[in-house]
This record gives sequence, structure tokens and C-alpha cells, in this order.
Amino acid sequence: MSEHKHTPDVTVDARGAGCPGPLMDLIGKVKTADEGTVIELQTTDAGSKDDVPEWLDKAGHELLDIVDQGDYWSIYVRKA
Repeated sequence: MSEHKHTPDVTVDARGAGCPGPLMDLIGKVKTADEGTVIELQTTDAGSKDDVPEWLDKAGHELLDIVDQGDYWSIYVRKA
């Protein structure tokens, strides 16, 4: 099994949405999630690879991984 495999508790499918849509979708989900929840953000917006880690730093949540799935990225986050 790959070390890049995370099992998300919740998946946010923001594929096809432009910036800042995916980040806004993630923030909305994080706000309602319990502490320790692993959230997978699926996004086709390349900007999310920069925006999401920046927001996580400010908000104090944990970036677990960014995985290139070919036609989209999976960004795995753990709510602090």
C-alpha cells in the first residue's frame, strides 16, 4: 500500500470549480467537521495547491498530502 493513501472521512468534490471555489467549499466543510476529521478536497484548480496550504497554516489545520490523480488533485486535510 502506498504511503500516499489516506482514507478520508469526508470528500469534497470541487472538480471543475475555479478559484476560490474549492477553498471556499473546503472551509465550509472544515467548519462543520469534528476535530481530527480527515477531509479530501478534489480539485481541478491548480491554484488550490497553493491556496489550501496557505489557508491551513493560518487556520491551524494539518495538510496531510497533495496527490496528483492525473486529471485532478486530492488534497488531504486533518481538522485541528
